[in-house]
Amino acid sequence: MTAVTDEDQGPGNVKGKGKGEGEGEGEGEGKSRGRGAGAGASDGAGAGRKDGRWDDGLIARRAAAAEAREAGESAPRTPDQDEAQPQVEAYAPADGPLPTRLDALRELVGLSRARLDRDTLAEAGRVLDEAAARQRLSSRHTVIAIAGATGSGKSTLFNALAGAPISDTGLRRPTTSQPIACSWTDGAAGLLDRLAVPGRLRRRPHPGPAAFDEAFQGLVLVDLPDHDSAATEHRDQVDRVLALVDAVIWVVDPEKYADAALHERYLRPLAGHAEVTFVVLNQTDRLPGEAADLVLDDLRRLLDEDGIALGEHGEPGATVMSLSALTGDGVPELREMVGRFVQDRTAATRRLSADIDAAAARLRPVYVAEGRPGLGERAREEFTDRLAEAVGAAAAGQAAEREWRRNASRACGTPWLRLWRWYENRGLPGSLDRMGQALTPPEEELTARQRVEQAVRIVADGAADGLPGPWAQAVREAAFTGARGLPEALDELAVKAEAPAPSKRGGGTEAGPASVAGSPLGAPPGGRPAKPPRPKWWPAAVLAQVSMTLLQIFGGLWLVGQIIGVLEPGLVTPALIMLAGVVGGPLVEWSCAAAIRGPARRYGQDAERRLREAAAGCGRARVLDPVAAELVRYREVRERYVTVTEFSTTGR
Repeated sequence: MTAVTDEDQGPGNVKGKGKGEGEGEGEGEGKSRGRGAGAGASDGAGAGRKDGRWDDGLIARRAAAAEAREAGESAPRTPDQDEAQPQVEAYAPADGPLPTRLDALRELVGLSRARLDRDTLAEAGRVLDEAAARQRLSSRHTVIAIAGATGSGKSTLFNALAGAPISDTGLRRPTTSQPIACSWTDGAAGLLDRLAVPGRLRRRPHPGPAAFDEAFQGLVLVDLPDHDSAATEHRDQVDRVLALVDAVIWVVDPEKYADAALHERYLRPLAGHAEVTFVVLNQTDRLPGEAADLVLDDLRRLLDEDGIALGEHGEPGATVMSLSALTGDGVPELREMVGRFVQDRTAATRRLSADIDAAAARLRPVYVAEGRPGLGERAREEFTDRLAEAVGAAAAGQAAEREWRRNASRACGTPWLRLWRWYENRGLPGSLDRMGQALTPPEEELTARQRVEQAVRIVADGAADGLPGPWAQAVREAAFTGARGLPEALDELAVKAEAPAPSKRGGGTEAGPASVAGSPLGAPPGGRPAKPPRPKWWPAAVLAQVSMTLLQIFGGLWLVGQIIGVLEPGLVTPALIMLAGVVGGPLVEWSCAAAIRGPARRYGQDAERRLREAAAGCGRARVLDPVAAELVRYREVRERYVTVTEFSTTGR
């Protein structure tokens, strides 16, 4: 049976108006008018006669049901009964990669909301919404749209597939102003509601071979307005419906098959949907000889340039063929291909998978990194080295070693050398310490904050190198946020670190690790640190040095006594005693200096290590750990993205 619009007026039309907005038409010998019961009569209104009675429309079906009851037959279901019964078989494929990819895409969007802007995730969100909406509807139906340019003959092809003149054809342009749908089986109401096809434009095929074609059971065919229509609302409807249907039959004609608007606006962006795309060259009856084959070959070339895979030699891709909808040449072949496509029941899955591929391709720049970004051991060690330099760990170790040596010198050195050093380090003009301090201009020394900021910037840039823009920005923000207050924290660590006590030399102070010479932190110690430990052999060295000093004094006094005549002359013995003390004192000091060289170095290294580890721990907690957390988040979304693209059907 056939239902047509109110524009289908021919000789002998009959109109039935109801309180609703639809109009039904049918063939008859004369024109007559009658009122219907309501809008439902208009929505289901159609026209056609068979064996002398109406066989379409709500009233006709109810009349048929009444006749069947009188005859004792089972009454056919009315549209009201169809709507009252569950018609929809939920689309829920249990097998295949689609559910896994959808879950991964949903997790990907959720993990990325705090790092990516709304516009970047808009397409992925739309795909998830449309996939959820499609999965709630019938899986037994395949929705195929017929799209084309003005005058391409898509409505003629629509009627040829439906087996009846459902969609208007003619010279007036545009002929099709709204989508018209024809469904071969019940249960497609939800799908048509999703497409926003009005009830008065929903049709069923005319009873005949087309209506009872088993291959078309489950097909919902939609005739779209012209995609190049001068009316903006027509183009908007085409774009809206094309985003929702399961497959598309593009109808082109010999004059407009290479139209840039078709290829640039539709075919090229939808190249990833090749498996759910048919491209039909219509009106081949207008081409003489082998011209149809030449035009078809050129069409294939253009599609290949658009990036559309062609389904040739058994490979998956778009179906490309030529026909004449007006003469019927090639239409049976198209019916056969569409029938196999519908019965395969995978069109919706392929469409959703292609939508996921397209969304993933758009998201690729914000998820796929160049190279292998991250925090390697070398980067961590270099960051620790820079913090150690900023906190003055090396200078602190050197100061600790000098303090050890100084204590040994005090304990084991000769009193005359100690007296000279005291005099030398009183801070008088021209002293060695003053001269050493004047060698390095203060303006050439980097401050602690500058050193720390430089270290943080280098490690952040290294970790973000190669990352997509949003994630690189997130890594840098995490590093710089954690670096706030890091110089002060390092300064406090330097103060608290166990280090040798500062020794005062006259008016000057020898700096420890908290305030070492040239240290960028320059923090005064908050308390007197622990002194270096004293080796067990130091008392013996001190006793030996005291003995050498006493020998010098005893020998000197003996010589003085002989000179003034108090003692008997004899220079050899007192001279030898004094010489033994003079030579033995430096010898003891030199021996002690050689003995303390290793322990002093180890003590300085230990002081440097402690301060270095403290600075490294502070930098790790404030900078490296937040940066590592951002990198872990990126790796998580990267894994989700790989899952989304792993089972791509388009190779994207």
